[in-house]
Amino acid sequence: MSLEPNDGKKLRVGVIGCGGIGIQHASGLVGLDCAELVAGCDLSEETRSAFGAHWQDTWPNVNLYEDYRQMLASESLDVVTIATPDSVHADPVVDAVEAGVRALFCEKPMATSLADVDRMRAAIEQNGVLFSIDHTRRWNPLWHHIKDDVIDGGQIGDVQYVVGTLSGKRAALFRNGTHLVDAMCFLAGSDPQWVFAELEDGYEDYAEYRGNGGGDPSLEPSASGYIHFTNGVRGFYTGTSKRTSGSKWRFEVVGSKGRILIDKDARLLVGDQVHTIEEPQTEWKGIPAGVRELVQTLHSGGTQTSAPLSSALNVVEVLFGFLASQARGNARVDLPLSRG
Repeated sequence: MSLEPNDGKKLRVGVIGCGGIGIQHASGLVGLDCAELVAGCDLSEETRSAFGAHWQDTWPNVNLYEDYRQMLASESLDVVTIATPDSVHADPVVDAVEAGVRALFCEKPMATSLADVDRMRAAIEQNGVLFSIDHTRRWNPLWHHIKDDVIDGGQIGDVQYVVGTLSGKRAALFRNGTHLVDAMCFLAGSDPQWVFAELEDGYEDYAEYRGNGGGDPSLEPSASGYIHFTNGVRGFYTGTSKRTSGSKWRFEVVGSKGRILIDKDARLLVGDQVHTIEEPQTEWKGIPAGVRELVQTLHSGGTQTSAPLSSALNVVEVLFGFLASQARGNARVDLPLSRG
């Protein structure tokens, strides 16, 4: 499949999953001359109607569907965004690729089974589809400033280790743990090589995903884990329990000359000096920025987004690696995981 620049026609975009996240997906198209929202799909009639009403003034002719396969067959879509529950990504992705879609924006995690991950990867790679996964920090200007200017700019020296901490009742591996793992990979600037982990108490025999798409985080464990990266950086995933207090997200990046703390704000500590890291001002960030980047990349003939397939695969390898480590008595597990 070609990703050459578009021929001047507007890219046709459809959204699968029209709830609040789906509305955020569509928000990224606002003001783009190269694309238009033409269709949305959701199982709920009420949600479909609300989605159409929300965008009535911007795109008055959006077609709404209950069956996404009918939408794919009818609309000749160039781009599809997928805002379905955590465990319902694989079929829409594969079906969209087979329908000729050229670019996909998919909610995290990529999938909740290795079999689904593998068939999604095969479909995307074999058809040359542009892909982006919604690990939202990758479209946050503060995080890019920290990575590009502070870390890669040498302000803390050589990175030694990264700590990611996730607290609260939604701190389940496949719910918000996916964001934590991706953020750690992003800050480490490397691919995960091997892991070990211990799951939250009460989930000792949790060897495969048993959640309900993220609706009930109690169906998934939190975890404490270790990630060894190929560049030698060491990562410490600190989840412990969904009863852990504190702010939801906390990160620390420690280098040979200084460290960075990211909580409600971001601080650079070098010696006795503490500096607040200011967030650059941009018009677009988060989910809408991710969708916008995907569409603009496709339109210009680009081949990779800020959250490409490789980053999505890294995260699911770590998550399933944690489960495998627990099953093996908290042993080291090399990545990528063996299949079969």
